[in-house]
Amino acid sequence: MGSGTGSFLKVVVKNFDVLAGPVVSLVYPLYASVRAIETQSPEDDRQWLTYWILYSMITLFELTFAKLIEWIPLWSYTKLIVTCWLVIPYFSGAAFVYEQYVRPFFLNPQTVNILYIPRKKDVFGKPDDILTAAEKYIEQNGPEEFEKLIGKADKEVKWRTRNHS
Repeated sequence: MGSGTGSFLKVVVKNFDVLAGPVVSLVYPLYASVRAIETQSPEDDRQWLTYWILYSMITLFELTFAKLIEWIPLWSYTKLIVTCWLVIPYFSGAAFVYEQYVRPFFLNPQTVNILYIPRKKDVFGKPDDILTAAEKYIEQNGPEEFEKLIGKADKEVKWRTRNHS
């Protein structure tokens, strides 16, 4: 081997993750997605649609935590291995992650609202939370109306649980 070939191979080996990453995460999935659109099978459509959902979530994660990720050793190799698992249809990694984690998060009617931010204390010094709101409702409408409201909400939760299972 000449020194030029040896140097080229060293560069390829040192930057394998940088070279293989786009091929594994973009080029092949793009090609496979176009092929999936052209077939009549919904299975391959689902595989690639779930892959692109997960790819966008990974990209958003990386963009959000870029400063933290740069300190994680071997992050690019880990991402490459996980992406291979998601991409290769034999493993059905994208479908597994979507079915086990993403889908239940979006379809579960009892998920916690992470955007809830409690308000500052009101004029009377009480925290404006769910108990205070319940007390105010009972004060304005009476305990019977509150019990009706709770019963109605309970029926709605049972209906949602039954129809989403």
